[in-house]
Amino acid sequence: MSSREAMQLAEEAGVDLVKIAPTAKPPVCKLVDYGKYKYEQTRKEKEARKKQRVIEIKEIRLSPNIDTNDLNTKISAARKFLSKGDRVKVTLRFRGREMAHMANSKHILDDFAQALSDVCVMEKPPKVEGRSMTMFLTEKR
Repeated sequence: MSSREAMQLAEEAGVDLVKIAPTAKPPVCKLVDYGKYKYEQTRKEKEARKKQRVIEIKEIRLSPNIDTNDLNTKISAARKFLSKGDRVKVTLRFRGREMAHMANSKHILDDFAQALSDVCVMEKPPKVEGRSMTMFLTEKR
């Protein structure tokens, strides 16, 4: 119907003529109370924002000469982070003479990922960046 007829119907009903889809051809309008319409829109946006979850990156630092019990403690901490839905960045830091044996220490990160393979997936494999080797783990979907 024409916009004049629609406006006339809205005035008779005592409500507003609100464009729902102004970009459509022809534009789609509704006969509703504008204040109530705006309130509903803001409520929907607020609900959508409430349901959003920001994924944080938690970092776990290891050293090349870490003992098995210390490694198990770090693994349990990573398991807790992953269960909450966060990403885990595992960093193996090298200091001094440890830099000469970087290749031999890659197995620590592999063991770490293997121990958590039931709850996580390796997002980025171990990569050397300067004095550290890092990898990223995420929760299994």
